[in-house]
Amino acid sequence: MPIGEIAGVAPGSMFASRRELYDAGVHRALQAGIVGAASTGAESVVLSGGYVDDQDLGNEIVYTGRGGRDPASGRQIADQVFDGQNQALVTSCLQGLPIRLVRGAESDPRYSPGQGYRYDGLYRVESYWHERGLNGFLVCRYRLVADQPATPSQTIPAGPAARIQSTVLRIVRDTGVSREVKALHNFHCQICGVRLDCEGGPYAEAAHIRPLGAPHHGPDVIGNILCLCPNDHVLFDNGAISIADDYQLIGRSGRLRVSHRHEIDPAQLKYHRKMWGR
Repeated sequence: MPIGEIAGVAPGSMFASRRELYDAGVHRALQAGIVGAASTGAESVVLSGGYVDDQDLGNEIVYTGRGGRDPASGRQIADQVFDGQNQALVTSCLQGLPIRLVRGAESDPRYSPGQGYRYDGLYRVESYWHERGLNGFLVCRYRLVADQPATPSQTIPAGPAARIQSTVLRIVRDTGVSREVKALHNFHCQICGVRLDCEGGPYAEAAHIRPLGAPHHGPDVIGNILCLCPNDHVLFDNGAISIADDYQLIGRSGRLRVSHRHEIDPAQLKYHRKMWGR
């Protein structure tokens, strides 16, 4: 299964039909919007206006998974789950794998071709979550970010793409308020209680309960931050652990360790549970 670029196909390449996309190896499905496997990750996605919850922001996309849609009306009539091709995008996120993005003419006209399909280069799955869509059912959501963002004068890269070697890292933000939260808990993880003492001193991570940036727009304030070890930070960010209003852990036995000096905003805990359908 080809992950990444296809030899001879540059971003901006146009295709008249799904058959041409298939024959070129850019998107190896004639109907499905996601190509890939849960075990190895996603190869490609097509953004073609099929799901009302999709949001195209150019270099960033909030993409909706597959399933649960009535083929006749196009409305969502059932919940989506993280399995099959939806799980493939999760694998791409967790392993930092690039996916090929194709836009069709039926998608947002600000960023889509006037006709046919256009290959718009490689994107990364920055995050994923579960939420209720516009039709009232749970949908799988993914934040896709362009691997090589366009310049301000160029909405979508066109022409030959330069090959670069890159390493994908999970970004750990450390602001003044983040350091304050870690100090309040003396660098002990609020979920497991572990404190990591490294050669240069203690280490912990600040986990934003409601994620920063689009589409969540969580605040960088003390009530939206937890002090976690790296393992529990990953589990919390990816929905394996949530927290009830009484601080009981969901997905793990036990209770969140709290401090009277660290007031956690229950609205942010509720938002995190809503992200994962809890």
